[in-house]
Amino acid sequence: MKIFEYEAKTILAKYGIQTPKGGLATDVNQVREIASTLKPPLAIKAQVLVAGRGRSGGILFADSVSEAEKSAEKLLNMQIKGIPVRSIWIEEKIQVKNELYLGITIDRANRSYVAIASTVGGMEIEEVAAEAPEKVIKSLIKPQHGFRSFHARQMARKIGYSGSQLTTLGKIFEALYRVSMDYDTELVEINPLAETFDGKFVAADARIIIDDNALFRHREYKKRLLEGESELTPQELEAIRNNLAYVKLNGNIGVIGNGAGLVMATLDTIQFYGGKPSNFLDVGGGATSEKIAAALNIVLSDPNVKALFINILGGITRCDEVATGILKAKERVGVTKPIVIRLVGTNEEEGKRILTEVGIHVLESMEEAAQKVVKISKQEEER
Repeated sequence: MKIFEYEAKTILAKYGIQTPKGGLATDVNQVREIASTLKPPLAIKAQVLVAGRGRSGGILFADSVSEAEKSAEKLLNMQIKGIPVRSIWIEEKIQVKNELYLGITIDRANRSYVAIASTVGGMEIEEVAAEAPEKVIKSLIKPQHGFRSFHARQMARKIGYSGSQLTTLGKIFEALYRVSMDYDTELVEINPLAETFDGKFVAADARIIIDDNALFRHREYKKRLLEGESELTPQELEAIRNNLAYVKLNGNIGVIGNGAGLVMATLDTIQFYGGKPSNFLDVGGGATSEKIAAALNIVLSDPNVKALFINILGGITRCDEVATGILKAKERVGVTKPIVIRLVGTNEEEGKRILTEVGIHVLESMEEAAQKVVKISKQEEER
């Protein structure tokens, strides 16, 4: 889950990292009130859950309250990468000597956290790594040791700092690591970390992504995710509400299965036969008829879906429960899109009986079912 810049800066400030003085506004009147309490020049920043907003015109500057109002009005009437701007953050503009990058993220290849630092801040770190890899310093973090003060100071030294500035940078890096551990982050970064002309360091921008799997420990953010602004699709949000694992893809064949491995194999098989999956949806083990019905509602609410492939290998998931859930969903939403079902395992015969009695054919071979749903999806596209 991504959180807004102002939320990230509030968290960093709690851990002792200096941030610019500012305030959040949702209309021009609030902008006027906040700007009048700040010392110009000011930075007016759109609060959207996408990267690269500066290049998209989402960050403006003002030398007075009236300029701040005009800038805010412009931002509140624009979209950034298709997302409408509903709030803006107004803060005092920092006089910057140098821009740095500090971050803690996950190195999945090495199965560990990694600390990253660079003297080239203000750019996407991926771009810096591609264009000037020698300017990116990385240090893998061993979970049994953590990220200690001497690790942090080593990183600061490698990017060219010494003395009191090295100590300060080290403390900022340590604080970032504590934030990462306390908030279960996939990414926490300051980009840029501004070095001012008096030798101090201020978080000019901040970004935090919390692991969705840890949101049960951060209920305030889970509530915001479900009720407020989010980068997730309506289908992904509904899946979270129903405790279903769902990922939106860009094809036209809806996919429902039980078990992540089976669903991944289903996606691969569909693509092998020339089809394009529209989603990943895992109902998990022991799914009830209600959960199956919720899964169908979610997948079929995507207008891009032309056909649906349900692939169930019954173990603790009972095939008769799956069949009952399919019928419930058909009754609720009036399913008209073609469904191809592969049903094998516990209570298989009863599940097949339930479906065949209402005219739904069930297959046993995943390959045969995948070929059939691909053929149907192509026919539906041609209509």
